Amino acid sequence: MTRCLDCGAQRSGDQCLSCGLTSAAAELVFRRRLVSRTAIFLAGSLLLPYISQIYPPLDLDLMLVFFGLLFFVALGLAILLDRRARKHLEIEVIKRIYWALIPLPWILAAALFANGRLDSPKNITYHPTTVDSRYYMKGVVRGSRRLFVISWRPNQHIERLAVDADDFARFHEGDPIVVGVESGALGIPWYYGVYRR
Repeated sequence: MTRCLDCGAQRSGDQCLSCGLTSAAAELVFRRRLVSRTAIFLAGSLLLPYISQIYPPLDLDLMLVFFGLLFFVALGLAILLDRRARKHLEIEVIKRIYWALIPLPWILAAALFANGRLDSPKNITYHPTTVDSRYYMKGVVRGSRRLFVISWRPNQHIERLAVDADDFARFHEGDPIVVGVESGALGIPWYYGVYRR
């Protein structure tokens, strides 16, 4: 007894009694669905870094590392599913894990957007600090600009702030600055802006 590649029902012959598809037809339907769901996952994966630049959380780098791992795990599962489907092997458990991963970039992007958008501008706290160093990595679309500043939080040595091109050009190592931080509507602290002291 194996499961149908499309609906996951138990089948004893070549044709599934639940959906009526043969194993070849179920493979084709499943692989089309896999491509469309992978496209949805990739669209969310492109949206998440963009949203994280609009309302950047203080622990942005940690979040992006977590998402990078999630991204590669999901794509690895998609490749594994495609290969197993071509060989008509059992895929039901892997398929359910992969289907569960598809909305995660959209959920993370929506959470970051709601966290910043719904936050009250009255909750800004200002922390004086000093620029420790800067980092710029060129990218195809926007690139990545970071100011490394001495942290004001306990048990944290450095804060990595994602900044725009103007702030990156304006501040240099050793500059005294003030960082505006909001608590976030969902409890995820994010930085509002960087100013001269």
